[in-house]
Amino acid sequence: VAILARYLQAVHGLEKIAIIDWDVHHGNGTQHTFESDPSVMYVSTHQYPFYPGTGAASETGEGRGKGSTLNCPMSVGATDTHYEAAFNDRILPALDRFAPQAVLISAGFDAHADDPLGGIQLSTSMYSWMTLRLLEIADKHAQGRIISGLEGGYNLSRIGECVAAHLHELSARPSSTRRVGALT
Repeated sequence: VAILARYLQAVHGLEKIAIIDWDVHHGNGTQHTFESDPSVMYVSTHQYPFYPGTGAASETGEGRGKGSTLNCPMSVGATDTHYEAAFNDRILPALDRFAPQAVLISAGFDAHADDPLGGIQLSTSMYSWMTLRLLEIADKHAQGRIISGLEGGYNLSRIGECVAAHLHELSARPSSTRRVGALT
C-alpha cells in the first residue's frame, strides 16, 4: 500500500493520499514511511499493546508530517462499538479535514472475534460498516477512488467471510465516479 501511495502521487499526480489500516497489528512500516510527509495521512486501528509495540495514540507524525498520523489503539476485548466510536469521533472527522484524493485500505481481518491471533472482537458486519464509511469519504473527497489491499487473517473461514462482505460493499453501490480496486 505504501508503494501504491507513491505510485498514485508520481504517476497519476494525486497530491493527498489517505491510508486506513484496520489490522490487529500496527502498520509500523507504513507509518514510518510517511510520518514526516504531510501528503499522506496514515490512520491505524490495532490492538495495543501488541506486536510490533508501536502505534501509541501519541505517535502523530514528525516534522512537517506532524498531525498526518492518527493511531487509534484498541484494548484487548474491543468490540464493534469501540471501533464505531473511533471512526465517528476521530477517524472520519480527520479524513474529512484531510480531504484525500485517493483512499487506500490496508484491510486486515484478524481483528475478527473468531480470529485466534489477537484479542479484538469485531463482527463480520463491522467490516462492512467500516467499508461503507470509507466509501463515503472516497465519494466525498476522492472522486470515488478507493483501493483495498488484503493484509491478514488467521481463521480461514472468517477471513473469507469478511473479505466477501468487504468486497460486496465495495461493489454494491458504485457511484458514477467511483473507481474501485482490490489488491491481493
